[in-house]
Amino acid sequence: MIHATFRPVAPGPQPVRTPRRSALAAPLLACAAIVLAGCAVMPPPARAPELPAAEWSAPLPHEGSAQALADWWSRFDDPSLAQLIDLAQRENPTLAQAGQRIVEARANVRVAGAALAPTLQANARTTRGNTLMIGAGLPAATTMSSATLDASWELDLFGAARNREAAALARVEGSRWQWHDARVSLAAEVADAYVGLRMCEALVDLFDAQARSLATTESLTERKTDAGFAAPADLALARASAAEARSRATAQRADCEVALGQLAMLTAQPAAPLRASLAARRAQLPEPRAFAVDAVPARVLSQRPDLAAAERAALAAAAEVGAAQADRFPRLALTGSIGRSALHFAGQTLTGSTWSFAPSLAASLFDAGRREASVDAARARLAIAEADWRARALGAVREVEQALVRLDAADHRLDDARRAVDGYRSFLDAASAQWEVGAGSLLDLEQARRNAQNADVALVQTRRERVSAWLALYKAVGGGWTVTQ
Repeated sequence: MIHATFRPVAPGPQPVRTPRRSALAAPLLACAAIVLAGCAVMPPPARAPELPAAEWSAPLPHEGSAQALADWWSRFDDPSLAQLIDLAQRENPTLAQAGQRIVEARANVRVAGAALAPTLQANARTTRGNTLMIGAGLPAATTMSSATLDASWELDLFGAARNREAAALARVEGSRWQWHDARVSLAAEVADAYVGLRMCEALVDLFDAQARSLATTESLTERKTDAGFAAPADLALARASAAEARSRATAQRADCEVALGQLAMLTAQPAAPLRASLAARRAQLPEPRAFAVDAVPARVLSQRPDLAAAERAALAAAAEVGAAQADRFPRLALTGSIGRSALHFAGQTLTGSTWSFAPSLAASLFDAGRREASVDAARARLAIAEADWRARALGAVREVEQALVRLDAADHRLDDARRAVDGYRSFLDAASAQWEVGAGSLLDLEQARRNAQNADVALVQTRRERVSAWLALYKAVGGGWTVTQ
């Protein structure tokens, strides 16, 4: 198990009150076991113990700053990409939802904290009616008015309210880390969509060039056929190849429109102005600088927002176990009231003042096992939260390893893809020269052209896969890494 020191980073401009932290040393499961075992024989603690997840030693690469996150992407030396990342961070509705969850969690903290404070309530009442006078036989009008100030305070003897407040505070931190995770995921998604669009544009250019070359071949074949130097079958092949190339180019343009629409959705921008802003670097895939990841994959867990959020969820679940245990014990409340009343009756007014103070103790004698079941449910939620953290930790390591494998494979494939392009282009030039002088067949020329085209497409796709591997690594490590110059 990885050990870490948790250092949360506030995602928003408004600070939030966070629980006091102690040094995290024990493993997650050991801490949970101590909590549950202790609660079984004594009243639950006033506050939930800290649940350690790992030895968190590094904050987010962008330090929780939207500008810093966008600046990280500027290292791709592509202003368009950095601009899109910035737009998405400001305009994407999914990210706005994550921000509102923070607001909701902060409100829940205030709700939970209010249970620790006394309540004060003012009441006023006026009643008017008729009273039948015995012996007189006549009704008399009566007016009764009263005003009271009532106070009550439930003493948190066993820590139920404090545990609920601790759980709410932990969920605030969890929502903040979820907000970080949403930002990182959104940035990676925007970058991947942008790279896909640039690859699509590059393929359009390749297919257009191929279509123009085949159109030229078709024209030359027509003249050769008319002159009797080529068979009608050659003309049919040339025409079919040219039509296929035009169809492929048209289909690829449609794919580019889909990719542009995806970018427009992610950045909440209209498609037309977005297309105009991206025209300057058309068909240019971003090339990241030399990057290095320090101590992968262990240290990378220190900046995974989803792991930090899972840790806070486990802490909240532990606090809820304490609250459920506390609900099984008696509840002591102090109530008091002061007031003044007035009675108007038969032309007379009677006034008076009242006050009262009373402690009350309530204990459940029989609830058909409801409180015990609530404790069992809270314990189950804690176990689920622990399992979720473990699963996310294992998944984080796997994601980093897979991204590194993909990146290494793409680097090795890139050199071979370039050599393949050079070789097939040289062969295509030779085959084209032979065909023009009548020394080769059109079928051989078409095969050479197809091989060259496949090599060009493979090179573009390999470059795209390499950048995609960088993007996957960016997301896997939680938002970036150290850049080497």
